[in-house]
Order: sequence, then structure tokens, then C-alpha cells
Amino acid sequence: MLGQLLVGLAVSLVNIAVHAAAMQAMQAPRRWALTAHRRAPAWILVPAMIATVAVLMLAHLAEIGIWALVYDVLGVIEWRAPGDGFYFAFVNYTTLGYGDVVPAPRWRLLGPMTTLNGILLAGWSTAVIFDTLIAIGRHLREHGEGRDVGPHQH
Repeated sequence: MLGQLLVGLAVSLVNIAVHAAAMQAMQAPRRWALTAHRRAPAWILVPAMIATVAVLMLAHLAEIGIWALVYDVLGVIEWRAPGDGFYFAFVNYTTLGYGDVVPAPRWRLLGPMTTLNGILLAGWSTAVIFDTLIAIGRHLREHGEGRDVGPHQH
């Protein structure tokens, strides 16, 4: 059991690093949106949010891929078709949990570890999306644009 938890923790830490790198990558579109508002006032929010969510989705797909790679290396699941490892990782990461692919008994804690990692990183992504929306909306309001953009802070 301890071995499973240590593997799960190690993979989770790698994924946290991937997510942190994605946060860094998102700074460029966010800075661009905050400085480009004079050329396309409130419409700047649309490409900025698309870029933010796209980077986050790519990060999540990479993180799922890391779990799938670990499953493959460790022989966590019995392969029936190409992509089963990615599928199993995706189903666990997103908390969907179909149960049609199951891990070997000696690795059964990796599924819940994947789920915990996915929940935490999805929550982080949600917070970042909301923060980006607030920052851009606030910036536009401070500069006389986008009075109805984003959540209002009182």
C-alpha cells in the first residue's frame, strides 16, 4: 500500500509542476490582454479567456498522459485496446469512473490517487479562470471599458 501511495504522490507532484508551468505560460496572454485593451476594448476578454482555457486544457491532457504513461510502465491495467491506459487515466482524473477498465489489485490505489490529483488541479484551473476573468474585467472597468464584463468586486 505504501508503494502505491508513494507512486501516486510522485506522479501528482510531477503533474503539479506541469500545472505550475501552465500557469507561467498563461501570463503572456494575460499581460497581452491587459495592455491591448485600447485597440479592441471589451472584446479583448474573448481571446484572453480562450487562450487561458486552451492552455489549461492542454495542461490537463498532458497530466492525464503522464498518468497513462505511469500505468503503462507499471502494468497497472490489462490492455485490451490501444489507448486503454489514457482512457483509464482520463476516466479517473475527471472523476467519471465508468469502471469498465480496472487496475490490477496491487495497483488499485492509483485510480483514487489519479482522481484526487485531477480534482485538485481542476479546482486550481477553475480558480485561475475566475481570477483571469476578474483581472481583465477590473482592468477594463478601470479604463472606462467593459462595465458589464466579469464579476464585480464590491
